[in-house]
Amino acid sequence: MDYAATDDTHRLPARAPLAEHPLGIFASFRAARRNLLEIIPELATHAPIISGNTGARWHMVMDPDSLRHILKTRVEDYPKSVVTKLILGPAVGEGLFVAEGAEWRWQRRAASPVFAARNMEALAPVMGAAAEASAARISTAADTGRAVDLHQEMVAATFEVISDVTFSGDEGFDRAAIHRAIDAYIAQTAKVSLLDLFALPAWVPRPHRVISSGVVRDLKRHADRAIEARRAGEAKAVPDLLDLLDGAQDPETGREMSPAELRDNLLTFIVAGHETTALTLAWALYLCAFDPEVQQAARSEAQAALGARAATVDDLPRMPLIAQIVNESLRLYPPAGFLSRTARKPETLLGREVRAGDTVMLPIYALHRHHALWDDPHAFRPDRFANPTHDRFAFLPFGAGPRICIGAGFAMQEAQIILATLLARFRFTAVPGREPVPEMILTTRPKGGIWLTAERA
Repeated sequence: MDYAATDDTHRLPARAPLAEHPLGIFASFRAARRNLLEIIPELATHAPIISGNTGARWHMVMDPDSLRHILKTRVEDYPKSVVTKLILGPAVGEGLFVAEGAEWRWQRRAASPVFAARNMEALAPVMGAAAEASAARISTAADTGRAVDLHQEMVAATFEVISDVTFSGDEGFDRAAIHRAIDAYIAQTAKVSLLDLFALPAWVPRPHRVISSGVVRDLKRHADRAIEARRAGEAKAVPDLLDLLDGAQDPETGREMSPAELRDNLLTFIVAGHETTALTLAWALYLCAFDPEVQQAARSEAQAALGARAATVDDLPRMPLIAQIVNESLRLYPPAGFLSRTARKPETLLGREVRAGDTVMLPIYALHRHHALWDDPHAFRPDRFANPTHDRFAFLPFGAGPRICIGAGFAMQEAQIILATLLARFRFTAVPGREPVPEMILTTRPKGGIWLTAERA
């Protein structure tokens, strides 16, 4: 199949408008509030590094060797940036995502066995059940010819998964309330402030976060109640994520998580565990509708493996194209499209002086579309992952190095199970005039939704 791109942008899937010219301080702020991807210069898809000063010194790095240096070789010298901690800290406290140094290391050692392959495979039936429930909802729309916002549908499906694998059978856990709280947090609290861009300390009030601080309190209160109820109840025959984390110990010291640490990590996994996978699936379905030939090939593969049932872990090795579509979706629309670090020590990167305190940005969205690293970088070509030749640090949907996303295996398994199940049963078609725009607030979301029609395959 010929996936070659041309200069005709109508043959390319949706992409964000990157900055064509250097942005000043206030233009950067306006762009960041509107869509964080818009502060990335178009030049970042061609150059290995870009440096600037918009009230604070910064460097954008797109060179795989330098990224290996930042994320792996010298990871201790490049902790999560002040901005990252200011945005995520209120919700996830000192959980794995924002903790540093010894505090991070012991939590990672304790939590790693929880995400071992055998535990993730044991959770696959929950993913299959969510895929069946999603298929039933889509069937209703298919019968009426009504278009469906597949972004919202995938949010619903993946939240069913994360809530079931975290709080299985807990009737007292208000899933709808915590879902609403997460949506409100991402929509408001996670927006970038001009004070964030200047890296002012956390004690300087961010008005929009002060106003929405009640959302965070509600989120934590729901999680605390669920933990207390679980500890007061009887042990479950099959442990879920809450049980596994509650029983986790640092293998070196025997230390266990306090209730607050357990809550912070649960919220990290709940927020990240459904939002990022939902986006991956929504973009993957958009791309399949964009390229009907790829969609048909994936459908034939899924139908041959599954017949009329939902996918299982054992089916995944027989559906390589499904995995390739998921990876290509993660390349074109990485959920974490923008990461940042703060340099602790002075050094030189690619001939640029990096001072202690400088912000080092990792624009993953630009890295994944870099012209020196990818052929036809804006084109949808899942076959590029059939026999991949790219540098490991040119593809970072889950990060890399010791701080690689601990739930990467969970996310990939879930995405493949749900995508294969849906493609085996439906033919998805784009709705004219409803093209999404990649928009990053906290994650790379489709502005306007992913509106597709579905018909039974």
